[in-house]
Formats: sequence, structure tokens, C-alpha cells
Amino acid sequence: MSQSDSHLEDDTPIQDALALNDEIALTQALARLHPADVSDELEQLSTAQRVDLIARAPEVISGEVLAEMEDDVVEDILPLLDADIIAVALSDMDNDDATQILEEMEDAQRDEVLDAATPQDRAAYEESLAFDDETIGRLMQRAFVAAPEFWTVGDTITHMRETGEDLPELFFNIYIIDTAFKPIGYVPVSQLMRAQVNMRLSDLMLDTIVTIGQDEDQEDAAYQFEKYNLISAPVVNRQGRLVGMMTVDDIIEIIQDENKEDILALAGVSDAGLADTAMETVRARAPWLFINLLTAVLASLVIARFDYAISEVIALAVLMPIVASMGGNAGTQALTVAVRALSERELTPQSAWRAIRRETLAAAIIGVIFAVVLALITYIWFGDRELALVAFIAMLINHLFAGLAGIAVPLGLKRAGADPAVSSSVFVTTVTDVVGFFSFLGTAVIILL
Repeated sequence: MSQSDSHLEDDTPIQDALALNDEIALTQALARLHPADVSDELEQLSTAQRVDLIARAPEVISGEVLAEMEDDVVEDILPLLDADIIAVALSDMDNDDATQILEEMEDAQRDEVLDAATPQDRAAYEESLAFDDETIGRLMQRAFVAAPEFWTVGDTITHMRETGEDLPELFFNIYIIDTAFKPIGYVPVSQLMRAQVNMRLSDLMLDTIVTIGQDEDQEDAAYQFEKYNLISAPVVNRQGRLVGMMTVDDIIEIIQDENKEDILALAGVSDAGLADTAMETVRARAPWLFINLLTAVLASLVIARFDYAISEVIALAVLMPIVASMGGNAGTQALTVAVRALSERELTPQSAWRAIRRETLAAAIIGVIFAVVLALITYIWFGDRELALVAFIAMLINHLFAGLAGIAVPLGLKRAGADPAVSSSVFVTTVTDVVGFFSFLGTAVIILL
């Protein structure tokens, strides 16, 4: 088997067809794939392969494929597409998905696509884009089913049949509205279909309805879906009038995006997609590494203040990293729990002091346990009781400060209006390093010298 044959065996059918310039095989390979799988295939292709694929089969870029695609890949392929093709694809998508695609475009291309869209679609897109990023007004579906409470089941079904294509592709509830077009309840579609056609919606209506404001942050809306176990919710404007809806599939995407954002922020990095270059990755990560460098220099300055102690007792240089490392890990554990609790709305101003007391007590207990362990290791290793006492005290102090910093820093940043997931790790690491070195070397000076 030749090397080229072996390479082809590792490629996907689409990559093989592109490499062989086989139009028939390419068409057949695309026809067999679900839109989500087509999206995955496009994500695995190089930029040159995407250009080749779109030139040969532009019809592959449908609304369903665009909706499944990662943002960085969308950014990569949008410049390759004509405005008319994009406008047709967007018209087949829910308004919220179409708006997300428009967000990824350069201003000039967005204007061209809006010009190519139908007047009705353009008005809906522009209305969504007028809202702030990550608000429900930008993400909501503008198509929904609403009915007055005096309608019967038969009236509602007839209305939906006559409305036809204007209905949302997926919906779970019929929203009941008053004369001011404000939602006062809902009827699940499953319940509607089981009821007699002459029953009034007022007799079927559930009035425990949870509404979401169109100016509300997407993270707050996701919290409401989780808290009240919702599968859909009506969206209202500032006057309380029904203007759209959110469904659980959109909320799942929001939750995944928020969780991914928090995880990456805790590490001080951004998402690196397949389309990102090495320099883009460097620009995203280097600033946080520079901040970490400055905090490391601060910790080194503490060490430099006690260089004479290290030269007198060489064992201090051996044990010092253990104390700092254990404190850093303990602080990271407390920080991770605190950030998660803040994002889940479990950690509130009312429960903050209880959480601080819990973490401080836990840090004290854990500190005692590992202080004893390190003291025993130090005594067995160096045979020096005073050095073992230094290790014990330093480990206990650092654990206490690590636990306190892990809970207090994110709470303080949240209160100040900053994102705890982005900034907390730098501050907590600084505290554990500086306190760890200072407590260890300071205690050693007092006891040993």
C-alpha cells in the first residue's frame, strides 16, 4: 500500500472526494449526512478545503448546517458565500439562530445580506440586533402561538392550521393572553390535543406562568429555566406584552456556553478553535501569563527578603515549595466551589457569611491534618524538631488564608461588578504564594535564627 493510499484511508469521504476531484462522490457523501454531521465535516476541513467544497457544492450551506456550526468556523466560511445564499439559508432558520449568524459577519457583508433578505425577515433581524449582546431580546424566537382565553380548542387548532408557515418550527405551549396582549397562562400542546374541541382554553389554562423580560441577561434566563423546570417560557417587553418565546434547546446552548466560558476563564485562556492561528492563541493567552509573571515576581521578592535565612538553613529551600504548592491547591479548590455556587445562584449576600465560616473551618481542619503530615515528614527527613514546628505552623497558616481567599476573593469581585471566573484565580494564587513563603520563612527566622 502506498503512502498516499494510506493517507486517503485516514480521510473522510468528503476529503477523499475533494482530493480526487470526484464530483459524484462528493455529492453522494454530502447527501448521506445529517446537517449536524455536515457541520462536523466542515469543522475538520482546512480553509483551502472549505473553499474548494463551497465552490463545488454551495448548496451544502443550508440553514440547518449553519445552525449546527461552531462560531469560529462560521466566521471562516461566511466571507466565501454570496449574500443571496446566506439570505436564503437564514430564512430557513429560527430568528434566534439567524441573529447569531449575522453577529459573526463583518459590517459590510451584514448589510449586503440584509439587503438580500425579504422585508419581513430584515425587520425581524434588525429588531433582534438592536438588543445588547447576550440579552434575551437578541436570542428569543419571535414566532409563537398565542390565543385569548375565550377561544375553544377547536378555534385554536383551526388558527394554527390557517397560520401554517408562520408558526414556530418547535413549540410546546399555547400562551393565553388578555386584551392587552399580556400572557396570563398557558396550555401545553399535549393537553390541548387530548381535550374536546368545544372546551374553552380558560378551562385548560395553567396560570402559574413564568415570564422572561426581553432585556434580561441570558444567564439569568437560564437560571429561571433550571429553577422552575421549564421547557419554554414567554418573553415580554417592558410593558409586559408578549413579544417572543424561549425554548429549552436554546437555553441548553446558553448553559453550555456559560459553563465553557467560566471554565476557560478560571484558567485564564480563551477557546481555541480549529480555525484559530498560533498567533491568535498567543494573543489570547499571553496577557494572563504576563499577570501571573508579575505575581510570581511579587512572591520572589518575599523570598529575597529572607535569603539570609535560606543560606543558613538549606532545608528551607527544600520544604518551601511544598507549603506554597499545598496552599495553592487548597485555594483553587475553594475558588472553584465558590465560582460554581455564584453561577448557580446558590451563593448570595444572605448566605455569604455562612459560606465563609464553612470554608474557613474546613481550611483549618484540612490545614491541621496536612500540617501534622508535613511536620512528621520534615522530622523524619531532617531530624530537626524546630524545623518540623516551622513546617507545621506555615502549613496551617497558608491553608487558612487559602480557604479564606478562595471564598472571599470571588465574593468581593462579584460585589464590585467584576466577573469572578475571570479575575479570581490570579488574586488567589498571589495570596497563597505570598502568604505561603512569608509564613514559612518568617516563622523560620523567629524559631530557627
